[in-house]
Amino acid sequence: MTEYTVIGLRVEHTGPLALLQDAGRFGVRRLGVTQGGPADLHGWGWANWLVGNPWGAAALEVTLGGLGLVAERDLCLALGGADLGASLDGEPVAPWTAFRMREGQRLAFATPVAGLRAYLAVAGGFAAEPVLGSVATVVREGLGGLDGRGGKLAAGDRLAVVAEACHREAGRRLPEEERRDYREPARLTLLPGAQVAAFDGRSLFQAFHAEWRVDDRADRMGVRLLGPRLRCRIETLISEGIGLGAVQVPADGQPIALLNDRQTIGGYPRLGALTPLAASRLAQCLPGQAVRLAPTTAERALDAYRRLRIALGA
Repeated sequence: MTEYTVIGLRVEHTGPLALLQDAGRFGVRRLGVTQGGPADLHGWGWANWLVGNPWGAAALEVTLGGLGLVAERDLCLALGGADLGASLDGEPVAPWTAFRMREGQRLAFATPVAGLRAYLAVAGGFAAEPVLGSVATVVREGLGGLDGRGGKLAAGDRLAVVAEACHREAGRRLPEEERRDYREPARLTLLPGAQVAAFDGRSLFQAFHAEWRVDDRADRMGVRLLGPRLRCRIETLISEGIGLGAVQVPADGQPIALLNDRQTIGGYPRLGALTPLAASRLAQCLPGQAVRLAPTTAERALDAYRRLRIALGA
């Protein structure tokens, strides 16, 4: 912690998984290090925007709820992403809003109402020592987070914030069209990949016309989708680089969409890759939720991503 930071929050108790995440760790995949960062880029980005933070500011990613925090000074905070039944001293706090938290008040997350991951941003961003250029927490690799070793938040942890931003006022309102209701059906746009032609015609038809269900085997590394068996003529591949959203199809024919904590290389044939915003949407799906895949073009995917970055001032 530097002279420009002060302690803002104390962790009273934790749930399944609460992690510190900035935009991610880039330029190091050649070393076998994955990117980390927010699983839902949209929810994380708008939470930061609500408190006036620039792109890349570190926020908390709270999965499934259960986190309890106590303010050690007055703060300006915002919630984005999932509705995890947050409350401030027992009073509900709606997602997609900025709010004041006074010294001594308690913020608690209960259980999912809609979505899986909530993002808590603080004016100025949470502060920690970067590792390989980022504070993004990747538990599997032991990188980032408060201690620099990839630890998830634990009871007794104290979260530092940028001192000069503590008294910033919460005045921004989220554009209505950017609010997400994660209970609605998920349509996931996908860029067809290099091996798409190796899947038989029936499999390609089913991939984009069948309903898929999110398996309970899902985490920040990837999400398995359950549905019709997809068949590919390619049985083995030389391992190649894996990007965000890559949809691998192993021998059982059930696709696996890879997310932020994915491995850096893989050898299964790929149907394609989810767009960044589709990967974000999938990261908010609970086990058993229905999703559909929809092909798109690189131009449309890039346009959607650019519009998000422009809206966030990034």
